[in-house]
Amino acid sequence: MNTQADTTSTGKVAFRMEGRIAVLEIDNPPVNAGSHAVREGLVAGIEKATEAGAEGAILLGAGRSFIAGSDLREFNKALAWPELPDVIKVIEAAPFPVVAALHGVALGGGLELALGCDYRVAAPGTMVGLPEVSLGMIPGAGGTQRLPRLIGRSKAMDLICRAARIPAREALPLGLVDALSEGDLLEDARAFLAAEPRPKRLSRDMTPPEESDEALEAAAVSALKRGKGRPNVVEAIRLVRASVEDAGAVLLDERETFQQLRRSPEAHALRALFFAERRAGSVAGVDPKTARAVKRVGVIGGGTMGQGIARAFLAAGLPVVLMERDAAALERALAALRASFEAQVAKGRLGADAAQARSAALGGTVEAGALAGCDLVIEAVFEEMEVKKDVLARLEAVLPPDAIIATNTSYLDIDEMAAGLDHPERVLGLHFFSPADIMPLLEVVRARKTAPEVLASGLKLARKLGKQPVVARVAEGFIGNRIYAAYRRRAELLVLDGAAPEQVDAAVTGFGFAMGPFAVADMSGLDIAWAMRKRQAATRDAKARYVTIPDRLCEAGRLGRKTGVGWYDHESGKAQPDPAVAAVIAEEREKAGVTPRDFSAEEIQHQLMAAIVNEAALLLEEGVAERASDVDVALANGYGFPRWRGGPLHWAAQREPDALQADLDALARAVGHGHRAGPVARVLGELETGNEG
Repeated sequence: MNTQADTTSTGKVAFRMEGRIAVLEIDNPPVNAGSHAVREGLVAGIEKATEAGAEGAILLGAGRSFIAGSDLREFNKALAWPELPDVIKVIEAAPFPVVAALHGVALGGGLELALGCDYRVAAPGTMVGLPEVSLGMIPGAGGTQRLPRLIGRSKAMDLICRAARIPAREALPLGLVDALSEGDLLEDARAFLAAEPRPKRLSRDMTPPEESDEALEAAAVSALKRGKGRPNVVEAIRLVRASVEDAGAVLLDERETFQQLRRSPEAHALRALFFAERRAGSVAGVDPKTARAVKRVGVIGGGTMGQGIARAFLAAGLPVVLMERDAAALERALAALRASFEAQVAKGRLGADAAQARSAALGGTVEAGALAGCDLVIEAVFEEMEVKKDVLARLEAVLPPDAIIATNTSYLDIDEMAAGLDHPERVLGLHFFSPADIMPLLEVVRARKTAPEVLASGLKLARKLGKQPVVARVAEGFIGNRIYAAYRRRAELLVLDGAAPEQVDAAVTGFGFAMGPFAVADMSGLDIAWAMRKRQAATRDAKARYVTIPDRLCEAGRLGRKTGVGWYDHESGKAQPDPAVAAVIAEEREKAGVTPRDFSAEEIQHQLMAAIVNEAALLLEEGVAERASDVDVALANGYGFPRWRGGPLHWAAQREPDALQADLDALARAVGHGHRAGPVARVLGELETGNEG
């Protein structure tokens, strides 16, 4: 074979001729982001291939992927030529067919580049998708036009608006991928070109497959509902619908729309959160390479949380030993877990073989000694300090010295919990959020004596579980629950001062939260916060404003959905305002000497946000969180904060300082005695902008 090697001037795309085929290899580690240098290199490579008289060209990625997406660091400024549509125009104008050889991931601009090629050959495990909608944008380099012309408008609308990633084996029958490579990807791409004459084939010139108006309308309604009517989702639907029209005109429309959306506050917020989530998994001075291998785990406690944690580990391919206090409790927990696998199979969310594998990897015991073969054991028992201390002491007695001991406590002091152990350095918190196998957030809590390699192990495990880690120091409620407690207290004060629970919840969901605080309390159970309040009662400042309404509800047996009544009446199956609750509220207002007043939805929103932002500033001042942006990650991934607002601190940083300060002053007046003002201005000044990579 006649092979000539030549590297383009950018150094990001290597060019070589293999016979009459040009090979352009993208090498921009770690994920081959489609940066300006990569785009320049691709244009230069196609030009060189043309000059060399190539009969075909293959684009492939070095390292672990094709292209994982565009370089988002460029999106907050003007994009330099060549932009991705310019690169695709060069590829389409080439006098030879171009094949995209895909492996790893081909996402966003990476997939749009591949769609701009004539053909696509993929390794079977390749994941492809257009995630731009999840970043407040739309595909802006032909994705809304080329994808529907290949696979149909309704399918394209669904994939784009869900920001879905699908494997190459699923993309093949759709027509998104032309062939799968079962061996050497480059050789298979060469063989694909050589198998028969491959003419130029521009997807922009195709006509979308025919489908009924009903199917298209159903896809649009579903996408709009899932996207909650966000502007970029509306635009994506509109452009996909238009893919039956002249491609040239609609591609210009798509690009103009993309340029407007990428500069929008929503897209800026989502990019800031994207980078914040990447940063959250790292800690200064903690080397990821020191992480210990976790190949088998133990879970103590087979209740709702313990079962969820076990499912999370099993889904990640880790064998689990579940420990319960007696044989009857163990059998109930194991049966419930196996039933949950069967339910997932029945709903089509899990294959039968996968369900069987998870059941086979699940074991049970009532003896702590049976956990000796585990690399990590996590307790998920009753939230009571002495109970947890006893569990940790029993674990230390049976586990090998290098095994990690974890606690799932939501509020308790892990330093106190580990104080009596001989080796507290192997203890850390892994605070899952319910349901543990579904919720993305995992607070990795670094106790005072937690060893760096143990913390590194927790972070590595979080990634293996597909969780979003956030590192916290020991504090009441860590990051998320501490902030949520301040938020909930302010919501209760709003009710005491005149707002109705349903009015507060409506204002919160109107802001973009998934649920309001009182609906959440009913779902999780009012007794959880009640137990915390009773534990704190001895140290509570008697002069501070304290809302007794939720205590009254708990004393009356109104614990939320599980009892049929809480802040709302759930007996009908739907949450309804309850006159009995209104009567309790009225009585407590009278006892407190409160004359109720009206609150607007905006005032409710700004007061609740002020409570969140102020408490975040306090915990950052105390060093509970590693960085300001970690607060945004925690609230967006664990508490239903609207992602398109970028997190509470990002939201606060976009407000006029005087207006924000007015809200903080109003918060101080409402809370009254004992209120602590956090260093909000300083914290917001330290918040990362979202331009970083």
